[in-house]
Amino acid sequence: MPGILIIKTSSLGDVVHQMPAMTDARRHFPDTRITWIVEEAFVPLARLHPAVDEVIAVSTRRWRTQILRASTWPEISEFRARVKEIDAEKVIDTQGLVRSALIARISDGERHGYDAMSIREPVAALLYDVRHKVARKQHAVTRNRLLTGLSLGYAPDAAIDYGLVKPAKTGGAPYAVLLHGTSRASKEWREVDWIGTGKWLRGRGLDVLLPWGTDAERIRSERIAAAIPGARVLERQPLNEVAKIIASASLVVGVDTGLLHLAAAYSVPLIAVFLTTDPGLTGPVGSGSITVVGGKNAYPSFERVIEAVQAMKLA
Repeated sequence: MPGILIIKTSSLGDVVHQMPAMTDARRHFPDTRITWIVEEAFVPLARLHPAVDEVIAVSTRRWRTQILRASTWPEISEFRARVKEIDAEKVIDTQGLVRSALIARISDGERHGYDAMSIREPVAALLYDVRHKVARKQHAVTRNRLLTGLSLGYAPDAAIDYGLVKPAKTGGAPYAVLLHGTSRASKEWREVDWIGTGKWLRGRGLDVLLPWGTDAERIRSERIAAAIPGARVLERQPLNEVAKIIASASLVVGVDTGLLHLAAAYSVPLIAVFLTTDPGLTGPVGSGSITVVGGKNAYPSFERVIEAVQAMKLA
């Protein structure tokens, strides 16, 4: 039976936001092969979803910076050939960019995407065979689910199911994960607030873990950990390993960053600190306990985060 090809390449948060749509598609098409094209850095994360039969890596981020390298063009040719091999009846681009629409054009399947009024880059809509109207002022998870459902002929249920399976806990002390790293400086919370939060959590018997993804984040993690007795800076790990750590946490506190949405996907108790972005469009959603503090152009103190944690009454 011809399959379904989904294109959602990046970023980390976008990849997590696509997961409920994958769950929906599998529920409605239990025997159809589902393939997901995603940026190479996020392949380990996409492979965690049990509804996905195959994950294909694309490397547009790297190719853009290495376009003159002799090895780049053979890689692109190999990727194109792999996409052409996929027997996909429906191709759905939920990314909505020209580069993702061009990937959709490689496939011989019927190409679906947002219409010009619904998409981030309107010219991309010209590259689809079928265009769908999906209101832009909706959460990213909702938009992904609606576009996928319209493309495949069903209406998504109200419940959001990321489809991820929590790993079995291995014991050890309960811990909180502090996600301070984010893509823009304007989203960063002050280190004094991270320190205040971490000290309070340690005083309540929780270990404090600090993951990082860049050298700048590692250095910040080390500064924060040095001020919180017993806090630990984690080693850099693949996303699937970071996912296990987050899934087993007793609490996650994070700014607007991709890993925050992974915590929501695993229904981990979560405090989201928003400073300059709109949580109504890209905030964490899920079935677990989620509290958003701050908001667009609102700065919450660490005391506000502590109040939110206390209101959760963690086990």
